[in-house]
Amino acid sequence: MPVYVGSLELDVLLGDVRSLKQKRSAVRPVIAELRRKFEVSVAEAGHLDLHRRALIGVAVVAADAEHVRDVLNACERLVAGRPELDLLTARHRLIGPEDESEEFLV
Repeated sequence: MPVYVGSLELDVLLGDVRSLKQKRSAVRPVIAELRRKFEVSVAEAGHLDLHRRALIGVAVVAADAEHVRDVLNACERLVAGRPELDLLTARHRLIGPEDESEEFLV
């Protein structure tokens, strides 16, 4: 059975945020909702020292490439629909069994 791995980078601008503490309280609920609704791995992955920007990373693994695309598109729509955030860019990646990768044993 093939395995597909999808990732999504969401670069967002936060509204009326004046501190890193306020940023955390704005970003954490979004991360929790993505995790709960779509059963994906998600974390704040960049712009950690900027109080008005956040880079949210999402990853999903499935046996069907179309399912991976659907989940990532739904995650992007959820973030784009949040009124307290402005989605600046969204970068999707899909890796499948036909892609070259380095295999290793642990």
